[in-house]
Amino acid sequence: MSPAADTETRRSSRPRADALRNRERIVTAAREMFVEFGPEVPLDDIARRAGVGNATLYRHFPDRDTLIQEVVLFVLARTTQRAHEAAAEEADPFEALRRFTHAAADERIGALCPLLTGTFDKHYPDLTHERVRLEAAVDGLFARAHEAGRLRADVAVGDLLVALSQLSRPLPGTACLNIDRFAHRHLQLFLDGLEAPARSELPGTAATMEGLRGSTP
Repeated sequence: MSPAADTETRRSSRPRADALRNRERIVTAAREMFVEFGPEVPLDDIARRAGVGNATLYRHFPDRDTLIQEVVLFVLARTTQRAHEAAAEEADPFEALRRFTHAAADERIGALCPLLTGTFDKHYPDLTHERVRLEAAVDGLFARAHEAGRLRADVAVGDLLVALSQLSRPLPGTACLNIDRFAHRHLQLFLDGLEAPARSELPGTAATMEGLRGSTP
Protein backbone atom coordinates (compact mmCIF):
# COMPACT_ATOMS: atom_id res chain seq x y z
CA MET A 1 0.00 0.00 0.00
CA SER A 2 1.33 3.45 -0.92
CA PRO A 3 1.93 6.06 1.82
CA ALA A 4 -0.91 8.20 0.45
CA ALA A 5 -3.32 5.29 0.45
CA ASP A 6 -2.23 4.29 3.96
CA THR A 7 -2.84 7.84 5.21
CA GLU A 8 -6.27 7.90 3.61
CA THR A 9 -7.14 4.54 5.20
CA ARG A 10 -6.18 5.80 8.66
CA ARG A 11 -8.12 9.00 8.12
CA SER A 12 -11.25 7.16 7.05
CA SER A 13 -11.01 4.79 10.03
CA ARG A 14 -11.09 7.65 12.56
CA PRO A 15 -14.49 8.65 13.93
CA ARG A 16 -15.71 11.90 12.46
CA ALA A 17 -16.07 14.88 14.77
CA ASP A 18 -19.84 14.96 14.36
CA ALA A 19 -20.05 11.25 15.16
CA LEU A 20 -18.05 11.80 18.35
CA ARG A 21 -20.31 14.68 19.34
CA ASN A 22 -23.40 12.56 18.76
CA ARG A 23 -21.94 9.76 20.85
CA GLU A 24 -21.19 12.14 23.72
CA ARG A 25 -24.69 13.64 23.52
CA ILE A 26 -26.23 10.18 23.69
CA VAL A 27 -24.14 9.13 26.69
CA THR A 28 -24.87 12.40 28.52
CA ALA A 29 -28.60 12.10 27.87
CA ALA A 30 -28.58 8.45 28.93
CA ARG A 31 -26.83 9.31 32.20
CA GLU A 32 -29.47 11.89 33.06
CA MET A 33 -32.41 9.69 32.10
CA PHE A 34 -31.05 6.67 33.97
CA VAL A 35 -30.90 8.91 37.05
CA GLU A 36 -34.46 10.17 36.57
CA PHE A 37 -36.23 7.00 35.42
CA GLY A 38 -33.93 4.02 36.04
CA PRO A 39 -32.02 1.79 33.60
CA GLU A 40 -35.14 0.58 31.76
CA VAL A 41 -35.99 3.98 30.28
CA PRO A 42 -36.86 3.55 26.56
CA LEU A 43 -33.87 4.06 24.29
CA ASP A 44 -36.05 6.06 21.91
CA ASP A 45 -36.61 8.59 24.72
CA ILE A 46 -32.85 8.84 25.22
CA ALA A 47 -32.35 9.50 21.51
CA ARG A 48 -35.01 12.20 21.63
CA ARG A 49 -33.37 13.97 24.58
CA ALA A 50 -29.95 13.70 22.93
CA GLY A 51 -31.35 15.35 19.81
CA VAL A 52 -30.44 12.47 17.50
CA GLY A 53 -32.42 9.98 15.50
CA ASN A 54 -33.06 6.43 16.67
CA ALA A 55 -30.83 5.09 13.92
CA THR A 56 -27.94 7.21 15.17
CA LEU A 57 -28.32 5.87 18.70
CA TYR A 58 -28.43 2.26 17.54
CA ARG A 59 -25.46 2.79 15.24
CA HIS A 60 -23.36 3.74 18.27
CA PHE A 61 -25.03 1.43 20.80
CA PRO A 62 -26.74 -1.63 19.30
CA ASP A 63 -28.36 -2.65 22.60
CA ARG A 64 -29.11 -1.39 26.10
CA ASP A 65 -26.22 -3.21 27.78
CA THR A 66 -23.70 -1.54 25.45
CA LEU A 67 -25.08 1.89 26.29
CA ILE A 68 -25.16 1.20 30.03
CA GLN A 69 -21.56 0.02 29.86
CA GLU A 70 -20.50 3.25 28.19
CA VAL A 71 -22.40 5.38 30.72
CA VAL A 72 -20.73 3.59 33.63
CA LEU A 73 -17.27 4.13 32.13
CA PHE A 74 -18.10 7.76 31.35
CA VAL A 75 -19.20 8.50 34.92
CA LEU A 76 -16.23 6.69 36.49
CA ALA A 77 -13.72 8.48 34.25
CA ARG A 78 -15.20 11.93 34.85
CA THR A 79 -15.40 11.32 38.62
CA THR A 80 -11.74 10.30 38.68
CA GLN A 81 -10.89 13.49 36.83
CA ARG A 82 -12.75 15.50 39.48
CA ALA A 83 -10.68 13.81 42.21
CA HIS A 84 -7.43 14.71 40.46
CA GLU A 85 -8.57 18.31 39.96
CA ALA A 86 -9.50 18.68 43.62
CA ALA A 87 -6.17 17.24 44.77
CA ALA A 88 -4.21 19.53 42.47
CA GLU A 89 -6.08 22.76 43.11
CA GLU A 90 -7.00 22.69 46.82
CA ALA A 91 -4.25 23.36 49.37
CA ASP A 92 -6.35 22.14 52.32
CA PRO A 93 -6.68 18.33 52.09
CA PHE A 94 -10.13 18.30 53.66
CA GLU A 95 -11.35 21.01 51.30
CA ALA A 96 -10.08 18.85 48.43
CA LEU A 97 -12.13 15.95 49.77
CA ARG A 98 -15.17 18.18 50.24
CA ARG A 99 -14.87 19.56 46.70
CA PHE A 100 -14.52 16.08 45.23
CA THR A 101 -17.57 14.78 47.09
CA HIS A 102 -19.86 17.47 45.73
CA ALA A 103 -18.37 17.13 42.24
CA ALA A 104 -18.91 13.36 42.31
CA ALA A 105 -22.57 13.93 43.16
CA ASP A 106 -22.85 16.29 40.17
CA GLU A 107 -21.38 13.57 37.96
CA ARG A 108 -24.27 11.28 39.05
CA ILE A 109 -22.01 8.61 40.50
CA GLY A 110 -24.90 7.58 42.74
CA ALA A 111 -26.77 6.38 39.65
CA LEU A 112 -24.28 3.60 38.97
CA CYS A 113 -25.60 1.07 41.48
CA PRO A 114 -28.93 0.40 39.70
CA LEU A 115 -27.04 0.07 36.41
CA LEU A 116 -24.72 -2.66 37.70
CA THR A 117 -27.45 -5.28 37.82
CA GLY A 118 -28.99 -7.93 35.62
CA THR A 119 -26.82 -8.99 32.69
CA PHE A 120 -24.22 -6.26 33.21
CA ASP A 121 -20.68 -7.66 33.22
CA LYS A 122 -19.05 -6.27 36.36
CA HIS A 123 -15.67 -7.84 35.61
CA TYR A 124 -14.83 -6.70 32.10
CA PRO A 125 -11.37 -5.11 31.85
CA ASP A 126 -12.35 -1.51 31.05
CA LEU A 127 -14.61 -1.33 34.09
CA THR A 128 -11.94 -2.81 36.33
CA HIS A 129 -9.40 -0.32 35.01
CA GLU A 130 -11.63 2.72 35.61
CA ARG A 131 -12.72 1.50 39.04
CA VAL A 132 -9.09 1.02 40.11
CA ARG A 133 -8.21 4.53 38.87
CA LEU A 134 -11.09 6.06 40.83
CA GLU A 135 -10.32 4.17 44.02
CA ALA A 136 -6.65 5.17 43.81
CA ALA A 137 -7.57 8.83 43.33
CA VAL A 138 -9.97 8.85 46.29
CA ASP A 139 -7.47 6.88 48.40
CA GLY A 140 -5.03 9.70 47.73
CA LEU A 141 -7.50 12.32 48.94
CA PHE A 142 -8.17 10.32 52.09
CA ALA A 143 -4.47 9.74 52.78
CA ARG A 144 -3.67 13.45 52.50
CA ALA A 145 -6.55 14.42 54.79
CA HIS A 146 -5.62 11.75 57.35
CA GLU A 147 -1.95 12.76 57.34
CA ALA A 148 -2.91 16.40 57.90
CA GLY A 149 -5.14 15.47 60.83
CA ARG A 150 -8.15 16.95 59.02
CA LEU A 151 -10.11 13.70 58.64
CA ARG A 152 -11.30 11.57 61.54
CA ALA A 153 -9.23 8.41 61.85
CA ASP A 154 -12.09 5.91 62.03
CA VAL A 155 -13.38 6.35 58.45
CA ALA A 156 -12.19 4.98 55.12
CA VAL A 157 -12.90 5.40 51.42
CA GLY A 158 -15.80 2.97 51.46
CA ASP A 159 -17.66 5.13 53.99
CA LEU A 160 -17.59 8.06 51.59
CA LEU A 161 -18.54 6.10 48.47
CA VAL A 162 -21.45 4.38 50.21
CA ALA A 163 -22.74 7.75 51.45
CA LEU A 164 -22.39 9.22 47.96
CA SER A 165 -24.39 6.36 46.51
CA GLN A 166 -27.14 6.67 49.08
CA LEU A 167 -27.43 10.44 49.29
CA SER A 168 -27.06 11.46 45.65
CA ARG A 169 -29.45 9.03 43.96
CA PRO A 170 -33.17 9.88 43.65
CA LEU A 171 -35.78 7.16 43.49
CA PRO A 172 -36.31 6.27 39.81
CA GLY A 173 -39.40 7.87 38.35
CA THR A 174 -39.81 10.53 41.03
CA ALA A 175 -38.64 13.31 38.69
CA CYS A 176 -37.44 15.18 41.77
CA LEU A 177 -36.32 18.45 40.22
CA ASN A 178 -34.69 19.65 43.44
CA ILE A 179 -32.66 16.48 44.08
CA ASP A 180 -29.35 18.33 43.57
CA ARG A 181 -30.23 20.85 46.28
CA PHE A 182 -31.14 18.14 48.77
CA ALA A 183 -28.21 15.93 47.80
CA HIS A 184 -25.66 18.68 48.39
CA ARG A 185 -27.27 19.71 51.68
CA HIS A 186 -27.16 16.15 53.00
CA LEU A 187 -23.67 15.51 51.68
CA GLN A 188 -22.48 18.64 53.48
CA LEU A 189 -23.97 17.35 56.74
CA PHE A 190 -22.17 14.04 56.16
CA LEU A 191 -18.88 15.80 55.41
CA ASP A 192 -19.16 17.82 58.62
CA GLY A 193 -19.28 14.48 60.43
CA LEU A 194 -16.08 13.30 58.71
CA GLU A 195 -14.00 16.28 59.77
CA ALA A 196 -11.58 15.94 62.67
CA PRO A 197 -11.77 16.21 65.60
CA ALA A 198 -14.46 13.56 65.86
CA ARG A 199 -17.48 14.45 67.99
CA SER A 200 -18.57 10.87 68.66
CA GLU A 201 -17.45 7.26 68.43
CA LEU A 202 -18.69 5.41 65.36
CA PRO A 203 -20.17 1.91 65.75
CA GLY A 204 -18.56 -0.89 63.76
CA THR A 205 -15.43 -0.52 61.66
CA ALA A 206 -14.40 1.71 58.77
CA ALA A 207 -15.76 0.62 55.38
CA THR A 208 -12.89 -0.23 53.07
CA MET A 209 -13.37 -0.99 49.38
CA GLU A 210 -11.98 -4.49 49.93
CA GLY A 211 -14.54 -5.07 52.66
CA LEU A 212 -17.41 -3.81 50.52
CA ARG A 213 -16.44 -6.03 47.60
CA GLY A 214 -16.17 -9.01 49.92
CA SER A 215 -19.67 -8.44 51.27
CA THR A 216 -21.35 -8.52 47.83
CA PRO A 217 -22.11 -11.69 45.88
